[in-house]
Amino acid sequence: MKYFLCVLGMVLIIEGLPYFLFPEKIKTYLLKIVALPEATLRFTGISVIIVGLLLLYLGRL
Repeated sequence: MKYFLCVLGMVLIIEGLPYFLFPEKIKTYLLKIVALPEATLRFTGISVIIVGLLLLYLGRL
């Protein structure tokens, strides 16, 4: 559980950095995301999930 909390903390730090460092660019980027078709967002989402699962699997070897 301690390891999980450390990893979760690191993920939150990495996720928060762009919002802290480049708030004006994030707003522009989010407007572009809203304009994307749902199919593109779903494909991107599943691709990231698969890569994440692959990295978890390789990290556990």
